[in-house]
Amino acid sequence: MGTPQELVSFEPATGKELWRGAHGNVDAIVARARRAWPKWAALPLANRIELMRRFVNEVRKDHDEFSELISRETGKPLWEARTEVEAVMAKIEISIRAYGERTGQRKLDSALQGIAALRHKPHGVMAVLGPYNFPAHLPNGHMIPALIAGNAVILKPSEKTPAVGAKLVELLNRCGIPEGVVQLLIGGPDEGKALVAHDDVNGVLFTGSAQVGIAINRKLATDPGKILALEMGGNNPMIVWDTPKIADAAALIVQSAFTTAGQRCTAARRLIVKASMYDEVVAETKKLADRAIVGGPFDEPAPFMGPVIDNATADQLTESFVYLLSNGGKAIKHMRRLQDDLPFVSPAIIDTTAMSDRPDVELFGPLLQVIKVDDFDEAIAEANNTRFGLSASLVGGTPQQYNRFWANIRAGIVNWNRPTNGASSAAPFGGVGYSGNHRPAAFYAADYCAYPVTSTEMEQPRASVGVGFKES
Repeated sequence: MGTPQELVSFEPATGKELWRGAHGNVDAIVARARRAWPKWAALPLANRIELMRRFVNEVRKDHDEFSELISRETGKPLWEARTEVEAVMAKIEISIRAYGERTGQRKLDSALQGIAALRHKPHGVMAVLGPYNFPAHLPNGHMIPALIAGNAVILKPSEKTPAVGAKLVELLNRCGIPEGVVQLLIGGPDEGKALVAHDDVNGVLFTGSAQVGIAINRKLATDPGKILALEMGGNNPMIVWDTPKIADAAALIVQSAFTTAGQRCTAARRLIVKASMYDEVVAETKKLADRAIVGGPFDEPAPFMGPVIDNATADQLTESFVYLLSNGGKAIKHMRRLQDDLPFVSPAIIDTTAMSDRPDVELFGPLLQVIKVDDFDEAIAEANNTRFGLSASLVGGTPQQYNRFWANIRAGIVNWNRPTNGASSAAPFGGVGYSGNHRPAAFYAADYCAYPVTSTEMEQPRASVGVGFKES
């Protein structure tokens, strides 16, 4: 990983060094943001919005270069990296609209009582801790709403994808946002912890694993003045019930479980199938998964999925598959390391119906567990058999069954005949339990980037005293 003062990034698909940079000085970066923030917050909203729109133009200019960088640093196919860059650009207008809808100004003239006003203020300096699976889109989803609201932002990207974080901040600075207002903090866990705990940081916006999110939550438990938005993982269920469209169901399953090599917080981890449909659904899903091309980002023909992020992750996934296998799981499609020295793994499917104690963990990769059930209530109970609550999907079933599913499932994203993943930025995004802390992101990010201030106002003081005073 380089020297203690240097971070090095490697391409998952080739093992080659991609980028290196010095660790940042947390105190100096926070102090610079604190100095820059008041002037930024005092800018008219229209000026901040204009700069955001210029940012879109800068991203568009570097679209190909940015997409290739994302592909190289994450290993994801180029087609998918391009969709991530498109999402970065689309986020601007969505965030502008969200700010207007979620944090709009209100004034009510109440004559003798003056004016009652509602406005919103930015928090101050916001720390954004980004993940490696969408190293541009997900941090950007916090940063843009925070900047529109008038906050200064410090991005600490994942130590596995610092180059994309550096590029994102470069583009934001290039469009005219002052360098003190948007800054990059390079580093590992120590820098992240110092940033979270810093007295001059007013908010922490985190996307990543439940383990790290819970640690941050614990750290800030005695600091109620610091806003905290946690966007964490999922152990997401997909139920397949009565449907004649088996091929379509299999396509939805494969998309949900294996897109981005299963490295999405909304990926389907558990497939719950009606017993009478089990053989047909599993056979069709395996057949489609067998056809999925696993390869490097720039391979031809284009792969469906690339490697996972690094060899340690690939090792952990293969070990998890063996654990499930040796504790009652039955292999449907084995997980294999496709190259000894690089983190390419095949998509895997394993039946865990016979396991008495299925581990409730987020296995962050292309590993799908299948559970056979007999009735719909059992399916919903099994879907809810998790501490997480991010995404859930029902494939098939009647409208009445979907209504039951929707009403009883514990999740922040509930879909019918759609994948568990691919959520829209124009809707709120978040979950319950170990998946979030009731501060959904995406369209609702505006809610945690500014706080409401109510005012009653008169141009001249006017008051009189009533009961309880002697005659003068």
